[in-house]
Amino acid sequence: MKMTIAPRRRLLQSAGALLAAAALPHGAAHAQDWPTKPVRFIVPFPPGGPVDTTARGMTAKLAELWGQPALVDNRAGAGGILGADVAKAAPADGYNFFVCSIHHSVLPSLRKQLPYDITKDFVPVSFGAMFPVILVVHPSLPVKSVPELIAYAKANPGKLSYSSAGVGGGTHLSAELFKSMAGVDMLHVPYKGSAPAMTDLLGGVVQMMFADAPTALPQMRAGRVRPLAVASPQASALAPELPTIAATVPGYEAYSWAAVVAPAGTPDAIVAKASADIVRALGDPEVKQRLLEAGAEAAPSTPARFGAQLQAEIDKWARVIQAAGIQAE
Repeated sequence: MKMTIAPRRRLLQSAGALLAAAALPHGAAHAQDWPTKPVRFIVPFPPGGPVDTTARGMTAKLAELWGQPALVDNRAGAGGILGADVAKAAPADGYNFFVCSIHHSVLPSLRKQLPYDITKDFVPVSFGAMFPVILVVHPSLPVKSVPELIAYAKANPGKLSYSSAGVGGGTHLSAELFKSMAGVDMLHVPYKGSAPAMTDLLGGVVQMMFADAPTALPQMRAGRVRPLAVASPQASALAPELPTIAATVPGYEAYSWAAVVAPAGTPDAIVAKASADIVRALGDPEVKQRLLEAGAEAAPSTPARFGAQLQAEIDKWARVIQAAGIQAE
């Protein structure tokens, strides 16, 4: 019995569709249905900090979008290294992501050997949030602007001291970048965390600090410190009244951040879908407001844009660390 042309054509089209589906990468073939089970976000810091807060704000919304749990797995230790190592070893199946931070763009220049390579063992998914750094001074310091601070520092070389949350951290490197670009000399006094660094600024032990927004804002609002400017390239929604340091020192730019990467080998289609969903989650007005209240500004992006941003951060801080001769403790 002869097959008519129309049924034969339909049979060939069906076979072609099956072959095309079989030829798709595994991730692309299943990305439309992903996720079908809980998704894990490994956070390399303890609960309660800005990176953790960003992850929890984001994952709460993602769980709504996906209809699946989006779980935060805190793996703190070794300044973010432990969590990165755990994430590197996780299956690249689209159900494991890593919430990295500015630390992971700095560590390659501070430590000769790391158990992972942030650019080779992971693929970029999306930038997450920016944590503005605010330049604050003790009220007794006779300066009220960045130009006045620079003039005072140049007239009193080596007499100004600044506190930081630790050697090689964002608050330390922000100050070192300022020193080199503004041409001033200041003494670094490192602490183990932002809280004790701010405590000694309040007590007048040091004169200034490049403080992360969650640490600076309560003291600013209470009038215990004098804010001069924000270190981010644009004015911050958290303190819109403050000018940028870049208005006085052109090209200056420093901020802390959190972002999302996935283990290398994670299917491209799932990475693309996860990125688009993170953009949706962090663009939600309630999520954005929640992050602002915690001192973070949502700033999601495409994988390509974040990949370029990550490499630029690694290169920038490598230059600062080398020029300042900073070594890990």
